Amino acid sequence: MIKINVILDNKSWKKYIKSPNSYIKKKIKLLNKKNKLYKNKCLICSLLLSDTQNIKRLNNKFRNKNKSADVLSFPFYKKKKLNDILKKNKEIYLGDIIINLNKIKDKRDKKNFKTELNKLWIHGLVHLFGYRHKLNKDFYSMSKIEKKYFKYIS
Repeated sequence: MIKINVILDNKSWKKYIKSPNSYIKKKIKLLNKKNKLYKNKCLICSLLLSDTQNIKRLNNKFRNKNKSADVLSFPFYKKKKLNDILKKNKEIYLGDIIINLNKIKDKRDKKNFKTELNKLWIHGLVHLFGYRHKLNKDFYSMSKIEKKYFKYIS
């Protein structure tokens, strides 16, 4: 089972989603219902809903990139280490995801806004599972999982 702690860093998010915490929890519930892979585990992460200024600061501080991004992920474990820990522990903290409100396209259209938001947090979550997309084969694997998860919550 996956659990996400939602942290609202910028009140402007509420213009687009009345209760971001409830919204994400509903989506996670759908994901957990269909995804049997981690059924007997409790995988926890944080999702910070932020803005350009904060995400740029975090990207610079932790990744030495002085620019904004749409989503940042900070996994606690690399894929192999996570797999080893999953064998031993029932509860694991995966890491943190930060999403930039200002980078989500189509903010005027609520449905498109939510679709973009879902794609971003799922992308971040898959990174927390240790997937990367530097090589084409890795990008393909990651993309396949993202599409599956997105289908689960749609």
